[in-house]
Amino acid sequence: MRDVLTVLRKELRELSVVDGGLIMSVSFLVFVGLIGVVLPWQLGMAWLEAPWVMVLWAWMPLFLVTTVTADSFAGERERHTLETLLATRLPDWAILVGKVVAGVLWVWAATLVCVPVGLITVNVAHVPRGIALYDAHTLLGICAVTFLAALLGATLGVLVSLRAGTVRQAQQTLMIIVMLILFTPMLALRLLPPEVVAKVFGLFMGGSQASVSLAIGSVFLGVDAVLLFLALGRFQRRKLLLH
Repeated sequence: MRDVLTVLRKELRELSVVDGGLIMSVSFLVFVGLIGVVLPWQLGMAWLEAPWVMVLWAWMPLFLVTTVTADSFAGERERHTLETLLATRLPDWAILVGKVVAGVLWVWAATLVCVPVGLITVNVAHVPRGIALYDAHTLLGICAVTFLAALLGATLGVLVSLRAGTVRQAQQTLMIIVMLILFTPMLALRLLPPEVVAKVFGLFMGGSQASVSLAIGSVFLGVDAVLLFLALGRFQRRKLLLH
């Protein structure tokens, strides 16, 4: 754990100083403005109550994480610091896990900031009297789904960055993957029998937020486990030095 924390501190420090922290700051403000203000303003009470909103919460961290994890190894390669990092006595798994955790923490924290901001937006724009609050199960579901989504995005980002020659190449590849994650389920629904499609839409449109969170979280948990296993298997110090 001490080795992981060493890498984690290094990664978080580098994220805060990239271009004077301008890129991260702008990304954060745009993200919070869109997710914490624009969408809640447009959706109103549905933002707090509709089951399908959990799909939005699941996708948001994937969009933001591409700006963070693309730099994890490709950025080190561009700055010619990868060799120095790999020459340390830090275990391979500690380097990998530290970079993944840094991406998860940054993206998850940014996403969770949108929770109270969105709540304030809904109350200001759509609640003339009293105060509207998140249901406890909804709040727990948001925390769990966004964490698992951030873990998915961070692990994907590290996997791509391991083999990418430049940060731009890693970012472009990740954007394509995120778009595929978004649109593949929609295309898959067109191939399923109508009765199955009806059940899926029934879950997301008429079910509870807790059931939708559980369904999405279960899928993400399984995918996260597979991706982490692949990342640990593909991280080989000698190959990275020869890349």
